[in-house]
Amino acid sequence: MNQSFPTPRKSPAWKSFWRLLLFGLSTYVAIVVMLALLQRALIYLPSRASRIDPRDAGLPPGRIHTITLRTDDDLELRGWHLLPNGQSAADRTQCDEQLALGRPVVLYFSGNAGHRAWRIEEFELLTRLGCDVFVFDYRGYGDNAGSPSEQRLAADAAAVWRYATEARRIEPRRLILFGESLGGGVGVRLAADQSVSGTPPGGLVLRATFSSLPDVAAYHYPWLPVRWLMIDRYPSVDRIGRVSCPILHLHGRRDTIIPIQLGRRLFDAAPPQSASGIPKQFVELPTAGHNDILGVAEAELRAALGEFLKQSQ
Repeated sequence: MNQSFPTPRKSPAWKSFWRLLLFGLSTYVAIVVMLALLQRALIYLPSRASRIDPRDAGLPPGRIHTITLRTDDDLELRGWHLLPNGQSAADRTQCDEQLALGRPVVLYFSGNAGHRAWRIEEFELLTRLGCDVFVFDYRGYGDNAGSPSEQRLAADAAAVWRYATEARRIEPRRLILFGESLGGGVGVRLAADQSVSGTPPGGLVLRATFSSLPDVAAYHYPWLPVRWLMIDRYPSVDRIGRVSCPILHLHGRRDTIIPIQLGRRLFDAAPPQSASGIPKQFVELPTAGHNDILGVAEAELRAALGEFLKQSQ
């Protein structure tokens, strides 16, 4: 006997649609929540080291010295003092004698990855231009304890300023703030704060930096509500209008990490000239991206920095 079975009923199309929509929505929400919770791990990419020996930098003895400071929350930060090419010192006393000669001193604020030993070539470019360089790793970077955030990095930068002006007795007008990438956000904030307090630095150099961190995130993730989610925002575009010192901004046209339009947005928000009448400058590097500026545009970089140092002193 033939036995017949009922034909399975097909789910209505609208049910399949809603199941698919619910799955897509839940996946999207999960991604948003994950990014919100992990955002600082995505922003800050420090390299850690138990000890960073200046002898491993490959510079002649006496050209580079370990320096330390304490932040307001009693955290010790370690960094380096690099003397100009051709100069040397045996100890802190001789370093202070060198600093008393009146050369410009660069306070270098690094990007979001690595630690100070990764940037010897950048420091050497500045020392070949006759500058002393102070570079401190942020908290959580290199051989420094702690964990980074926008507020904590701002506190670190303020401690670096106090160290230079108080512990090492360097006049603010001799200090050049140099901020690369994320360090541009740190440098703009420090320059604005010091300008408002009446002790502006001698100059602010920005290299491949942004208008704000949400602008960068929105560029890379236009499908996510990053402007609502981000805790650390580095709103340099809102702060740079208070900077009264000379400003030089350098940016690669081929930069795909921080596109040049975000650099120009920041530059457009800056005052047209410093309090001393020096016009702001934007130098576009046609062949450079984000991380290859020294490799493909060193000559243009050196020329722009050299001219800026001359007019800002």
